[in-house]
Amino acid sequence: MTRSELASFIDHTVLKPDTRAAAVEKLCEEAREYKFAAVCVPARWVSLSASLLKDTGVLVATVVGFPHGDTLSSAKADETRAAIEAGADEVDMVISIGAALDGDWDYVQKDIAAVVEAAAGKAVVKVIFENAYLDQSQIALACRASQEAGADYVKTSTGFAASGAKVEEVRLMRQTVGDALGVKAAGGIRDLKTALAMIEAGASRLGCSASIAIVNALPE
Repeated sequence: MTRSELASFIDHTVLKPDTRAAAVEKLCEEAREYKFAAVCVPARWVSLSASLLKDTGVLVATVVGFPHGDTLSSAKADETRAAIEAGADEVDMVISIGAALDGDWDYVQKDIAAVVEAAAGKAVVKVIFENAYLDQSQIALACRASQEAGADYVKTSTGFAASGAKVEEVRLMRQTVGDALGVKAAGGIRDLKTALAMIEAGASRLGCSASIAIVNALPE
């Protein structure tokens, strides 16, 4: 894999609560230079990112119901519409983790569907499970709920739980959704070996904040 090929998998990410304009500007400059697939920023910074990345081919992603997933479905839908209006190409929404743990998969599916409906085909919808809280059967059921709700991707983690992406969980997610959905691995991907292992397991996107170090670890 070349550096440019690896870069095309990466959502260059900054989602810390203390994110400031300078960090977003730097993120977008780096994304332009390395030609990452997207930047992933808090909703407040979507408009700035969209203006900085106009006509570059780098997409703008943001997060919805982040990081806990416990907001009302109607609020997630409103967040989605507002983000798209501000210039978002992709939205990464967090499921109701408690509903998943309770086995209320009808709620989980309807919650995802509310965001898909709000996106109305204008933005890619990625569904964050927060796998640190789920067992393998729950991860598989979350994949099925996402697929039934019309989502485009399933995603491992927010990066704010006790653990992030794990190779075996990425593999399970890919096996469950097949080729129908993308799989995004995020959380704790800080080196080239881990990034390549996630791709080998079936990830089609990687959420990373250490993106440049990872790409530059490949020989030219």
